[in-house]
Amino acid sequence: MSNNTYTLYGMDISLYTGKARAYLQHSGLPWREVFPTINTYRKFIIPRTGVRFVPVVQTPDDQVIQDTTEIIDHIEQTADVRSVYPDDPVQRLVAILLELFGDEWLLIPAMHYRWHYIGDNGAELFPQWGRIVAPWAPRPLRAFLGKRLSRPFADMLPMLGIHPHSVEAVEAGYLRMLDALNQHFAEHEFVLGGRPSIGDFGLIAPLYAHLGRDTHPKALMQSRAPNVYRWVRRMQDGPRGDGDWLANGVVPDSLQPLLACQFEEQVPALLDTAARLAAWSQGQPAGAKVPRMIGKHVVNIHGVEAERAVIPYSLWMWQRAVDAYAELGNEDRQRADPVLPDGGASLREPVAQRVVRERNLHDGSQEQQRNRLVLS
Repeated sequence: MSNNTYTLYGMDISLYTGKARAYLQHSGLPWREVFPTINTYRKFIIPRTGVRFVPVVQTPDDQVIQDTTEIIDHIEQTADVRSVYPDDPVQRLVAILLELFGDEWLLIPAMHYRWHYIGDNGAELFPQWGRIVAPWAPRPLRAFLGKRLSRPFADMLPMLGIHPHSVEAVEAGYLRMLDALNQHFAEHEFVLGGRPSIGDFGLIAPLYAHLGRDTHPKALMQSRAPNVYRWVRRMQDGPRGDGDWLANGVVPDSLQPLLACQFEEQVPALLDTAARLAAWSQGQPAGAKVPRMIGKHVVNIHGVEAERAVIPYSLWMWQRAVDAYAELGNEDRQRADPVLPDGGASLREPVAQRVVRERNLHDGSQEQQRNRLVLS
């Protein structure tokens, strides 16, 4: 292996591994992928990151990074790559918003279609999970072990707002997004033209491993939205993006259904999360560790109210969009506001209590930094 090679520790069935893999494919950098067994977790991933999550990327200079946005930004800042952040500030804002939408909101249908259709999906999924603990075992034993190992993931559905009464709404909302994306990719190779942006990488996270790979939703995507499926394959099989962003900072009208869903459903949930974090933070010192969840709230999923955990991590992603909007000059803001379903009102609202993500990054010589979100 060349000493300038990046190593991706991840699994094909892992939602966020699909995002990191697509980015490394696009980057043109030398890289390899390693499947993480239980020994990999014990001897490398947990000691170096403090968490039991993949994907993890080890850089050529032995830095170890776990979060996919951090992975992308670190490589953008340290390697000679073609940026996935558009030069035009309005396109950059939209790309950041769509990364947030894919990473945090399309996770809802992704988890629904994986676990409510596990009868169709499990035959391929369970042996991969079993490979983590028993890579030496025959496929039936790996499937048995994988079924047991995967139970905690299925238990996450109510935490995301997926309940028996909201399932129909989850599917209706997803099909609306799928149809809109199918129309978009009939006209454009990527989200903003002929070159993948950070928005593409946010969307590929749920649209590959769960929705474009699992047996049931993959068949649905192939039959209902073949243009989306072709985009999924472009992203995973090695997008090169030899083209460029759409000229003159144009944001295609075909993205409006996605932005409308985001601002009707996800953004109100984010603003309520921000309010609840601000209330929780009263009396807490700067640098206080933020819990992964701070209670529950009711959110709107395609017109249906559903209880969901309040997840502060999403605010770290939301801050990126708020900051991108704040950086717009007057002329660019006049171009951006008509693109945004609420005219930019929510992005003009300051985040009452900002958070900082302490990076899962360790250079081998300094004290390890554990994964956590803290008050700024």
